[in-house]
Amino acid sequence: MNMKIILLPGAMAELFAQVSWSGKITLADRYGLMAAFLGDSIDEEERDAIDRMLHAFYRGRMKIVDDISAIC
Repeated sequence: MNMKIILLPGAMAELFAQVSWSGKITLADRYGLMAAFLGDSIDEEERDAIDRMLHAFYRGRMKIVDDISAIC
């Protein structure tokens, strides 16, 4: 059985905004990023947003946490 992963419209923009606001990449965020990469359906703008998140992580402006979600 072959299933195609399709992100919801605007999901990557929402993920980018949430991660930028909280400064944390949660478990749910990581699953969202994984789905984006595995689905291979992201456009150039979404790819740029992922690059900006990774750059912020490497610069120490974001950290990876084991929380399920940043919203409490």
